[in-house]
Amino acid sequence: MKALVCEAYGPIANLVVKDIPSPVPGPKQVLIEVKSAAVNFPDALMVQGLYQVKPPLPFTPGAEIAGVVKTFGAEVTQCKPGDRVIALTSTGGFAEECLAEAHRVLPLPAGMDFDSGAALVLTYCTSLHALKDCGHLQPGETLVVLGAAGGVGISAIEIGKAMGARVIAAASSDDKLALCRKVGADETVNYSTENPMHLRDRINELTGGKGADVVYDPVGGPYTEPAVRALAWRGRLLIIGFAAGEIPKIPLNLALLKERSLVGVYWGDSTKHDPAGHLANLRQLNDWFAAGKIRPVVSERYTLDAARDALAAIANRQVKGKIVVVPDA
Repeated sequence: MKALVCEAYGPIANLVVKDIPSPVPGPKQVLIEVKSAAVNFPDALMVQGLYQVKPPLPFTPGAEIAGVVKTFGAEVTQCKPGDRVIALTSTGGFAEECLAEAHRVLPLPAGMDFDSGAALVLTYCTSLHALKDCGHLQPGETLVVLGAAGGVGISAIEIGKAMGARVIAAASSDDKLALCRKVGADETVNYSTENPMHLRDRINELTGGKGADVVYDPVGGPYTEPAVRALAWRGRLLIIGFAAGEIPKIPLNLALLKERSLVGVYWGDSTKHDPAGHLANLRQLNDWFAAGKIRPVVSERYTLDAARDALAAIANRQVKGKIVVVPDA
């Protein structure tokens, strides 16, 4: 089968597409014919050796897929060949076939296409866990989403609206903000100005001086401190990631002054600590999808031969919504 292979940690340009043996499922594993694989920022970090998880070399990146069950191990009971499924795989997704642990394989919800299925779980579960479990977002509160036109940003906008919040989307260009308004953002802020404190000033302006109740921050870099300064009394900053490349250093007096909270979000490990809560969140996402309240925005589809370009695009923050790799395109 064909797969994108990382043979040594380093530049994305060094990745190669090659023929490798089809994987054989173990007793608790499922072999899936990949129909669509979502491209996520951690995939780009992982192949460069910049992520907190470093798979043994060589490996195929791709952590989130949708496809059709081909076969499975002797201890698997919940699926059969031909089932349409979603799976979280950690690695292996950018290939024609991929193994997944059986407990990480879910039925593709009725009415959902493969691209939407591949784009759903990682970003939307991260955002729901962040906003509900970590940020305790309440109806009527104001949520600010940084990096709002990216995959997690779009999911945070939609989930924030589904939870009853007023959503202010912040991004770096007008065309990105147009997409944010299309998916439900109430207000937008373009933070491409040379003065990072423009973000603080606009948030305060849009909230009548009160500030934001919750800030969802997958960006880091120069935008985090202005966002903290724009938090309301007992506001919460949710630390999702650092797509800007720089881990910011926040003066802790900013937290003290208004009893603000800086809250880390690590959805992957949270599923181990609270599996029941994770399943409840999945059910909630399925309900919202069925009701039309959430809908993954897949902006581009890449062939497997072009998967390296897809990773480069997301690493360079040139993506709106989600992008996917489609092996049989």
